Amino acid sequence: MGATGAGRVSTPRRFVPLLLVIGAIWTLLHVYVGRHFLGTSGTSGGAALLGWGAVLTLAWLPFAGFVAGRTTLAGKRVLEWAGYVAMGLSSLLIVGFAAADLLHLRNQSAAIVGGAVLLTVVGLVQARRPRVVRVTVPIRDLPPDLAGLRIVQLSDLHVGPTIRRRFVDAVVDVANGLSPDLIAVTGDVADGFVPELRDHVAPLARLRAPLGSFFVTGNHEYYWDPRGWIRELERLGLSVLTNEHRLLTRGNGRLLLAGVTDLSAGPDPHAAMAGAPESDVRVLLAHQPRSAYAARAAGFDLQLSGHTHGGQFFPFNLLVRLFQPFVAGLHRLEEMWLYVSRGTGYWGPPLRLGAPSEITLIELTAAA
Repeated sequence: MGATGAGRVSTPRRFVPLLLVIGAIWTLLHVYVGRHFLGTSGTSGGAALLGWGAVLTLAWLPFAGFVAGRTTLAGKRVLEWAGYVAMGLSSLLIVGFAAADLLHLRNQSAAIVGGAVLLTVVGLVQARRPRVVRVTVPIRDLPPDLAGLRIVQLSDLHVGPTIRRRFVDAVVDVANGLSPDLIAVTGDVADGFVPELRDHVAPLARLRAPLGSFFVTGNHEYYWDPRGWIRELERLGLSVLTNEHRLLTRGNGRLLLAGVTDLSAGPDPHAAMAGAPESDVRVLLAHQPRSAYAARAAGFDLQLSGHTHGGQFFPFNLLVRLFQPFVAGLHRLEEMWLYVSRGTGYWGPPLRLGAPSEITLIELTAAA
């Protein structure tokens, strides 16, 4: 799928019909927005033509960015940024006008457009500033040598068109500054191929923790080059867990850390536990929280996941609850804990609204 010449698009032909269908639906949604805004503003003639030109440009910018990103054209990053920002703004406009129709609100077009623009700016700022989220997990019969053990979780970095080396460098600095005992990277590191993004993912080699840094694949690794990304992360010093485990010790405490592949690649928590020695705590890294049911049956005490982004931005952070059993935060499944990160980066529109990005510090404590 790599581009082999200047300006050559690498999108496979089989995706073209799908893109045409998505493009048609997306354009119709923008016609809906345009009819609301331009139809109530009383514009006509040249002003109306300019207005519709702006609406259609907003509609087609994401596709221009998508195509440009698969070429070697100069200035493609500008188009990618413009396309993803336009996608976020469009989403807010579509939702805003649909809500106004459902609520029978009239003459609100200017307010909806102004609000969508303001929220896009706020979302852009919030997406670039992941916060530190501190989580305490009580574990039954936790030995004193494991009490206070600190795990830093990074998830869903999505290094790619709008997330580059500078962002990753800042994340690594914060993670190391939290003095973790171990670091868990729970999938979706990148959106692209290794040769293009190697330099931007490279700061992960600076992650430091006495018990090591570990990685499990997410669904986006399988969209691109899973073997290539596994090799690259191993080269950077991360231990990749593919339905397998490692026994980690601190003093006399024994922590069994296991990892499974993404749900799309056949994760097997039971296989990850196969042949495991005696341990005091059993922790599973699994990109998708849906693996939690099998993890609970396999006897894990804690699962760390990501994938959902917490919905990423309003109103999708509410709608995602219709499709995901666990969206964000700490959950209890009988004897097992599950923590779902909202993600350290973002995917698609560089926006975060109502679902802030995070670098998670998880501390194990003895259950009372």
